[in-house]
Amino acid sequence: MRYLFWLWFMPLALFWGWFGLSYYDVNFGLTVFSRDLHDLVFHIYGSLLGIDPARIPVLFLRACIFDTGLIFAIVAFRKRREIRRWWAARKAAPDGAMRVESGETVPAQLPAE
Repeated sequence: MRYLFWLWFMPLALFWGWFGLSYYDVNFGLTVFSRDLHDLVFHIYGSLLGIDPARIPVLFLRACIFDTGLIFAIVAFRKRREIRRWWAARKAAPDGAMRVESGETVPAQLPAE
């Protein structure tokens, strides 16, 4: 699960980090974060795909949202038994309490001191 998180999160964080910095031309003196390279990259992608380069970030965002939903759905399907047990324990617990695996009831919130 830890590897899945890093293999999903790191590419997204790297791309969107680069995109945000290069879009606003926060380049720290590096060409890779310059607005000129940003425009060039999206112009090349736009030419290859035959679409307006300004539409590419929106399409990429939609793809990221879809992929994230798909990954979470696969993880939820693989852990469906654990989720079902957790949901049943939550429904069976009295208001303001939560059952843990040992069977004891613990408060959902810490008592105020």
